[in-house]
Amino acid sequence: MTLTTRLTVIALAALAVVLAGFSTALYVVASDHLHRRADDRLGAAANMLVAAAEVKPDGVEWEPAERRLGLGPGDGIVWLVTAPDGRAVDRAAPPDAADFLSDAATHLQETQRPAKKVRWQQGRWLVRQERVEAANPGLPFAPGTGTEQKFPALVVTVGASLEPVRDTLRELAAVLIGVSVGVWVIAAVAGRAVCRWALKPVTRMADAARGMTAADLGVRLPTAPARDELADLGQAFNALLGRVEEAFDRQRGFTAEASHQLRTPLTALLGQVEVALRRDRDGAEYRRVLESVRRQSERLRKVVESLLFLARADADAGLPDRQAVDLGEWLPEHVGTGWATHARAGDIRVEATPGRADVHPVLLGELVDVLVDNATKYSPPGTPITVRVGPVEGGVELSVEDAGIGLSEADANQIFEPFVRSAEARRRGVEGTGLGLSVARRIAEAHGGKLDVTNSSGRGSRFSLRLPAGQRREFPPATEIDGSNRQPAGSNT
Repeated sequence: MTLTTRLTVIALAALAVVLAGFSTALYVVASDHLHRRADDRLGAAANMLVAAAEVKPDGVEWEPAERRLGLGPGDGIVWLVTAPDGRAVDRAAPPDAADFLSDAATHLQETQRPAKKVRWQQGRWLVRQERVEAANPGLPFAPGTGTEQKFPALVVTVGASLEPVRDTLRELAAVLIGVSVGVWVIAAVAGRAVCRWALKPVTRMADAARGMTAADLGVRLPTAPARDELADLGQAFNALLGRVEEAFDRQRGFTAEASHQLRTPLTALLGQVEVALRRDRDGAEYRRVLESVRRQSERLRKVVESLLFLARADADAGLPDRQAVDLGEWLPEHVGTGWATHARAGDIRVEATPGRADVHPVLLGELVDVLVDNATKYSPPGTPITVRVGPVEGGVELSVEDAGIGLSEADANQIFEPFVRSAEARRRGVEGTGLGLSVARRIAEAHGGKLDVTNSSGRGSRFSLRLPAGQRREFPPATEIDGSNRQPAGSNT
C-alpha cells in the first residue's frame, strides 16, 4: 500500500467517524425535538378539553351540544371524554378510532399513567389522559336535567399519531445519509488528489535516488521550494549525500595512497632480492641485502598495522580494559625506557606532574612515541623536545613540543588526515608514510580525549592530548588490543 493510499484511508476513516457522529447526533436531537413538540401539542389539546368542562361543587358538567371545540381528526388529534364508569360522553375521532381510544383510556386509567406511546393500525400514537373531578367531592352528586350532563368526574383522553414525526425523521435520515456519502466520496477523490500533489516532491526524490549510481554521487535530490518538512527532508538527504560523496572521495584517496605506500617497499624488497639472485655473492653481500629486506619489511609492517588500525570500526576501536594510571609516574618511565638509545635521547626532556587518567598504557605509549618520533624528525639535533604531562581543568594534558620547522596553517588543518604530509617535509625528503598522526588521533578518540596541534611555521610545533580525569580505583591487568608488544615510532608528516 502506497503512502498516498494510507494517508487517504486514514483521512477518510476519520471523516467517516465525524460524519457518522454528526449525523447521529443531529438525528437524535431532531427526534427528541419533534417528539417534544408532539407531546406539547397533545398536552395543549388535553388542557383545552379540561378547560371546556365546567367544574361545580357537586359535579362536573359537560354540554356537548352547546360546546364547539376546535379539535378534531383534521388537526391530527383525536379525543374521547368518558365517565368514571367508562361510558363515552363525547368524542372527536373517526369511527375506526373509537375502540382504540376506549381501550387506551381504560389502560391508562388502570395503570394510572398520564401518557404513553402505543401501536395501532401499524402506526405509533401518543396518548395522554387527564381526570377532572368535582370541586367538592364530599357533596352528594346531583345528576343534570335535560341536555345538561353532570358527572362525578370526567376522564379526558387525547391521542395524536406519530407517523408525521416518523416520516420527517425518515426524510432527515435519508438526507443525512445522502449528504454524508456525497461528502465522503468527494473527500475521497479530492483527498487522494491532494495527497498525490503534496507527496509529489517525495516521488521526485525517490525517482532521482533510484537513478543514482556510485558514479553519480555529485547528483543531489530535487527539493521543494517551500519551506516545509519535505524540503527539510530533501535538504537532509542532500547533506547526507554530500557527506557520503566526501567519504567516497577520501576512501578513494586513501586506497590510492595505501596502494602507493605498500607498493614502494614491496618494489624495493623484490628488487633487492632479484639483484641478489642474479649471481652468487659472498656472505657480506647477502647480509647487506637481507638488512635492506628487513628494513623494507619493517616499513611495510608498520604501514599494514596502521592501515588495519585505521580501518577498524568505532565500536571495535573501544578500550574496554583501561586502567586508572598516574601519568606523572608513567610518562618518565615510558620515555626513559623507549627512547634511551635513540640518537637524540639527550634532547628529550620530560616534565611530569601527578595526574590520573583512565588509559590503555600500550596504545597511549604508541601515541606518545608517534609524537616524539615526529619531533625528532622535524627539529634540528641539539634543539629541545619537551614532553609534559599535568592536570588541567576537567582532566589531564599530555603535550610534546619541539623547536623544528613547524607547520603552515594549511598543513595544520589537514595534518591528522591519512597520508597527509606537510609540504616542507616532502621538500626536505623526510622519511614517513603520513599515517602516524592519523593513528594517534584515533587512539586519542578511543580514550575519549582530543589531540590538537598548535604551531608557528619555522618555530616548532606543540601537539597536546587532553584526557578526562580517571575515576576508577580497581584496575584490571593491562591487555594489548592490537596484540603487539612493540614500541612503535610511526611518523605522520
